[in-house]
Amino acid sequence: MTILRTKADAAKLVELLKGQYPLSQCGLSFENAWQLLVAVRLAAQCTDKRVNMITPILFEKYPTLQALAAAGEEAIAEIVKPCGFYHSKARDISLTANMLLEKYGGIVPDTMEELLKLPGVGRKSANLILGDIYGKPAVVADTHCIRLSNRLGFIDSKDPVKVETALRKVLPPEESNDFCHRLVLHGREVCTARTAHCDLCCLREMCPTAKKAAKAAAKTPR
Repeated sequence: MTILRTKADAAKLVELLKGQYPLSQCGLSFENAWQLLVAVRLAAQCTDKRVNMITPILFEKYPTLQALAAAGEEAIAEIVKPCGFYHSKARDISLTANMLLEKYGGIVPDTMEELLKLPGVGRKSANLILGDIYGKPAVVADTHCIRLSNRLGFIDSKDPVKVETALRKVLPPEESNDFCHRLVLHGREVCTARTAHCDLCCLREMCPTAKKAAKAAAKTPR
């Protein structure tokens, strides 16, 4: 796989985003590892805002992992219904809660290999846990990360695993998790799915998409 950006490029982009977004954190509300695991499962094809409206209700009714495991799929589904795809999400949450208790002593695993064994957990979710809970280098290749990684010239691919691999090769490991959180903030505020607002972008001097847009604008008759 061809890497389109250098480590020096990545380091500069990291610093530019830091300047624009000093605070970097997950958009999901949680108090511990298993709550984040539940929240990120609910966030699939659902906004963080909506998930953050539902999880307080879920966690108030089932405040412990043991209570959640005992609740049953149907009871969980009734609460998480507004998040969409609630049958499959409730099933995965129930199975995961029980698996955590039975196989892991109630502790959310701290390795990619073990996290991927949990129902409904993919690399994106696992990376979020590894980065936000355990402080390990992590690349959360969500929709914002994939879109911006392409626009910024890190890679020309929409495949999450390829995007993750490309970023891991050039990002400073200790910055990778926060960098992805900042991409989410930037993707929501400036480099949106509908429009890249290059005139407002702190990265425009290093962004091939911005340079292309500026070149096209310069050729447009006024």
